[in-house]
Amino acid sequence: MNIEVILVNSFTVKGKGGNPAGVVLNADGLTDAQKLKIAQAVGYSETAFVSSDDDADFEVSFFTTTDEVDFCGHATLATFSTLYQKGILTAGTYTQRTKVGILSVTIEPSGKVIMAQQLPQTLACFSYHEISQVIGIESSVLQSTQLPIEVISTGLPDVIIPVPHGYLDLIKPNDELIAAFCKKHKVVGFHVFELCSAGSNLTASCRNFAPLFGISEESATGSSSGALACYLTEHLALGSEYIFEQGRAMGCTSIITASIESDNATVTSVKVGGFASIIETVMIPLI
Repeated sequence: MNIEVILVNSFTVKGKGGNPAGVVLNADGLTDAQKLKIAQAVGYSETAFVSSDDDADFEVSFFTTTDEVDFCGHATLATFSTLYQKGILTAGTYTQRTKVGILSVTIEPSGKVIMAQQLPQTLACFSYHEISQVIGIESSVLQSTQLPIEVISTGLPDVIIPVPHGYLDLIKPNDELIAAFCKKHKVVGFHVFELCSAGSNLTASCRNFAPLFGISEESATGSSSGALACYLTEHLALGSEYIFEQGRAMGCTSIITASIESDNATVTSVKVGGFASIIETVMIPLI
């Protein structure tokens, strides 16, 4: 039996850049073991599997090449953009059941997909010294940002790490050190950012490292972008609308938008959006 997998670039800029994901429609009959084998054959950071659901419009599960993860932003974008581009869905708001709960997804007439995420949870805080030893930037340099290093989850727990402008592209990730740190502290990965200048249309440039899940570096990370937007809302007065650039160091620049709604300094809504482009369709043999 062959399984049809649609390959999609998410968070593209005019059809360029982005982060690739696999999308499998009509995945009701697949076991978790089969899904993992398909994801491994695809070889992307995540592959999404779309099934029917009694309460939500769809159930969507996400597999890396090593394991299932509870949520994936760029694979969600790939899924709903594909459903829209293939004429299965029209512009409107839908729901998906994920391992983190039922979340809404809105498809705009332009094809932009806006995904709701979980409300933020701040789970831990690390010292500059602890992180310095892992990413190879002196603790005094990290401290100069005057911003904390925190674990924030809007679906997946990521370490949000600010660095001064000019240091982001200098990072040479050590997969072994980062994976060991993430395993020890039960987090998915590192989301490192530098703020852009006041005159830029971008809020921040970002890099994401999740080698514990087989992802040395990712060119666009939706879940981490939601967490970063919540972080910036709490610690800096930057408004409620954010534009993030990611993937520059990989030669695969992606653009991710995020919006936050708050009530008396409490976040009440987290949404992340972007565009996606279908690359091609492949057939994966299922043995």
